[in-house]
Amino acid sequence: MTLFNELRRVVEAGGRAVVFTVVAGDQAGAKLLVLEDGSTVGDGPPELAALAPDALRAGRSHVLEHGGTAVFADVFGPPPRLLVYGAVDTAEALCRAAKLLGWTTIVADARARFATPERVPSADELLVAWPEEALAHVRPDLGTAIIVLTHDDKFDLPLLSAALASDAFYIGALGSRRNQERRRESLLKAGIAESELERISGPCGLDIGAESPAETALSMFAEVLAVRAGRSGGALTRSGHRIHAEPVAGKK
Repeated sequence: MTLFNELRRVVEAGGRAVVFTVVAGDQAGAKLLVLEDGSTVGDGPPELAALAPDALRAGRSHVLEHGGTAVFADVFGPPPRLLVYGAVDTAEALCRAAKLLGWTTIVADARARFATPERVPSADELLVAWPEEALAHVRPDLGTAIIVLTHDDKFDLPLLSAALASDAFYIGALGSRRNQERRRESLLKAGIAESELERISGPCGLDIGAESPAETALSMFAEVLAVRAGRSGGALTRSGHRIHAEPVAGKK
C-alpha cells in the first residue's frame, strides 16, 4: 500500500498520523508516514518514528530539526477532544471555551440530574456514566485532555486512576492544594507510581486570579493549550519563545 493510500485510509477512519518530510540534506524529499500505533510507511529515516508521539500530541504541523536536518511534520487527525467529568457550572464554561477553538467536548457525570442538556448545553456529548464507564466509552488518545471537577473521591480517584492508564496528553483536577495532597496520598496507596502522578495537574489552571466559573474555565483551558503546545503558559514579555511558531528540536 502506498503512503498516500494508507494516509487516506487513516484519515477517513478518524485516526491520527504524521507524515515526516525531509526538506534539506541528502535525503531531501524522503517521506515517512507514522501511524498512532507506531507502524510506518515510506522511505524516510526510520528513526523519525520516535518523534511521532510528541508531534501527535502537539496536534499541529510544524518544522523540526533532527540530526542537523530540517524535517516537516505534517500532522493529521480529528479535532482535539476535551473530556470533563463533573457536570457543574465550570463544565459548561469549559465547553463554551473549547468549542470556540473547534474542539470536541464531552461531559460525563454519574448523577443523571446534573448531566443534562439544560445544565451543559455546549457539550457535544453528555454521558451519564461512572468514571470507568466514561473512560471506556471515550477511549482517550493523544489528542484528548481530561479535567475532573467533582470534588468527590468516589468519582475523582477512579477517574484519575483510569486516566493515568490512557494516552491523554493532559489530566487536570480541580481542588485546593490540601485536597490535591490528600488525593495524591490515596492514589499512592492504591498502587499508582509517584512518577505517574506527575502527569496530573492539580490544582489545574494558570494563575490569573480566577474567581467565577467562567474565569476558572479560562484558566484551566489556557493551561491545556499551553501543555499541548509545549509552552509554560507564562507572560509573553518574559518568554524566550517566538510568539506564534518556531522549529521544534528533535532527538539527535
